[in-house]
Amino acid sequence: MEEILPPQTQEGAGFERTTIRQFTIFLENRVGRLTHLVRAFEEHAGTIVALSIEESADTALCRLICSDPDAGRQALQQEGFSFSEIDVLAVELPKRSNQPLIKICAALLSAEINIHYVYPLLTSRAPSLALYVDDLTLAAQLLIRKGFTLLGESDLKK
Repeated sequence: MEEILPPQTQEGAGFERTTIRQFTIFLENRVGRLTHLVRAFEEHAGTIVALSIEESADTALCRLICSDPDAGRQALQQEGFSFSEIDVLAVELPKRSNQPLIKICAALLSAEINIHYVYPLLTSRAPSLALYVDDLTLAAQLLIRKGFTLLGESDLKK
């Protein structure tokens, strides 16, 4: 059972989860494949909020977060993309803070939580990062205690 934290996301109401869903899509390195993926999301699943691509010679892994993950899943299935889905944390960088990245890393290091990858979110809000870490629940609790604002899925719809 998934642990639910207090409503500590920026706009979250009630008992919103402090994680957001990320899709990892397997793409062949062919001309127009990324355009096809982006079009599927923008026409059926709202705004793309974050995008990260890891390329190799023949394939690419595309990590993507959108404003409507349920519609995103449906669009991926309809268009025949191979994908997986996981939860990640989205943390806002403090506006009035020196070295916010060091503070995030230090907070997670204090609990020996590894960061597997991180990439920026493209929102109209304050600069934010998507983080995939060893222990999402502990990391969320720790970041909240350290004064960071986590974004929930409702925050991505604005």
